[in-house]
Amino acid sequence: MLSPPPPLKLTLPSSAYPFPFKHLSPHPNATTHHRNATTLKPNNQTQSRPLFSQLGSRTETVTTMSTETVQPETPPNFWGYMPEEEYYGSEGVTNTKSYFETPNGKIFTQRFLPLDRKVKASVYMTHGYGSDTGWLFQKICISFTTWGYAVFAADLLGHGRSDGLRCYLGDMEKIAATSLSFFKHVRYSEPYKDLPAILFGESMGGLATLLMYFQSEPNTWTGLMFSAPLFVIPEPMKPSKLHLFMYGMLFGLADTWAAMPDNKMVGKAIKDPEKLKIIASNPRRYAGKPRVGTMRELARMCQHVQSNFHRVTVPFLTVHGTADGVTCPTSSQLLYDKASSEDKSLKIYEGMYHSLIQGEPDDCANVVLKDMRDWIDERVERCGSNKVIEVED
Repeated sequence: MLSPPPPLKLTLPSSAYPFPFKHLSPHPNATTHHRNATTLKPNNQTQSRPLFSQLGSRTETVTTMSTETVQPETPPNFWGYMPEEEYYGSEGVTNTKSYFETPNGKIFTQRFLPLDRKVKASVYMTHGYGSDTGWLFQKICISFTTWGYAVFAADLLGHGRSDGLRCYLGDMEKIAATSLSFFKHVRYSEPYKDLPAILFGESMGGLATLLMYFQSEPNTWTGLMFSAPLFVIPEPMKPSKLHLFMYGMLFGLADTWAAMPDNKMVGKAIKDPEKLKIIASNPRRYAGKPRVGTMRELARMCQHVQSNFHRVTVPFLTVHGTADGVTCPTSSQLLYDKASSEDKSLKIYEGMYHSLIQGEPDDCANVVLKDMRDWIDERVERCGSNKVIEVED
């Protein structure tokens, strides 16, 4: 049996680990521009509440022949040890976890509803590479839910609690189609079928989201939202064509090998060091090296979507930071320039890193969230739906 060769000097972006913030603060530079690309400079004087007050670790003392301190225990949830129902209630939402069977395997899904169960639209969210919906990403879901939206999220195949080889993305079309089967199942069901429906994706999840849009029938989705999407791989992280060709000579045997070097891009994704610690504590985060087939497929699919940007016709918002070291801000700019949508918005945030919501200081993250809320509220209202429904189990 062949064994993986020594790693080649290639690179891949680290995970995008989502973490939005519940409390929004107004910002003097936060304005919505219809069909207008805007660069925003965060106001560092904006005040916001600390978001990690419930987080913490537990240190236990074990007595044997002597007393010694063991390693800190990882809390069962990113917020700490508070029971789930109590935590979600304190955030003003309810949460339901379940599994959805598909021809490609079982995927883990979550539903978030406001406590009063009254919603004006549904939002379908996809996380980034190596991440999942069960740790910090659900804070994005919670934020949208408190604005009056029903939010649905699924762990991609090979991620979190879904089936599949860990972080193997050998067929992005299939991976996107698997999550899409769940999203469409909900989107066309009662009571959501007559409400506006928005697709949301961050980082590599933005790539998957755009593929879902291309795979959907016309008029399925009211709009699209992207946070630092991966449509263009930065030059320092592009895989060597020669090395991929050499691995290809093994007739696919190397496709699943975790043999691609990782240049630890998470440090370039997360600006706040305390939030980086929380992100790193995710027990389901993929921390292994990128797989050969994953790099090949990401490079191929980025080229594919770039050549199909013109097919985007629905309203969309895409946001990026100028200091993003994981995905190119060019990704958002190209989509904005080439999409056929009449209603399109681009926000560029001066000095912000890749993780615009989960990894920035609170005042910066709140700017992004406010822009997202303004955009989605306006589009839902603009589409002519003033309907608010009450969801029953």
